[in-house]
Amino acid sequence: MTRSEKTAAIEQLKDKFENNQYFYLTDSSALTVEQVNDLRGQCFEKGIEMKVIKNTLAVKALESFDESRNFAPLIEALKGPTTLMLCETANVPAKVIKEFRKSHDKPVLKAAYIDTDVFIGDENVDTLSALKSKEELIADVILLLESPMKNVIGSLNSGEQTIAGLVKALEERAQ
Repeated sequence: MTRSEKTAAIEQLKDKFENNQYFYLTDSSALTVEQVNDLRGQCFEKGIEMKVIKNTLAVKALESFDESRNFAPLIEALKGPTTLMLCETANVPAKVIKEFRKSHDKPVLKAAYIDTDVFIGDENVDTLSALKSKEELIADVILLLESPMKNVIGSLNSGEQTIAGLVKALEERAQ
């Protein structure tokens, strides 16, 4: 790889890290070509970009960011073969990994970056797959807000009949 190719690759990685709030570093080594293609297919179906990266180039890309991004712990995970998984939903790569590992030993989670939080180690796959997506959280909030509103509307509707009955009874008494 020439110096200009390395510089271009670092810039490309910088762009990926800058524009993705969720990404996973995994080890997919020892998978056969067929298994890797199957994993890539599952990732593609779920909207995950999967890319094998060079650790030295990834380290240089991560080191170029300021400390507020909290990329420093990820550098320790960049040892051995590394596959980068990028996605717009935090829990989707973990779900794909979990599902794929029902029939294979890998990929193994090295680290995950979830909106400035870093999860190191394969033991975090279950935790990450249980995270709720933004859409799921919004749906939960709507459900929570909807329930009391239904109760209020139901009470007002039933109260309408009660109030109307009281008004009618008062009118009959007054006559």
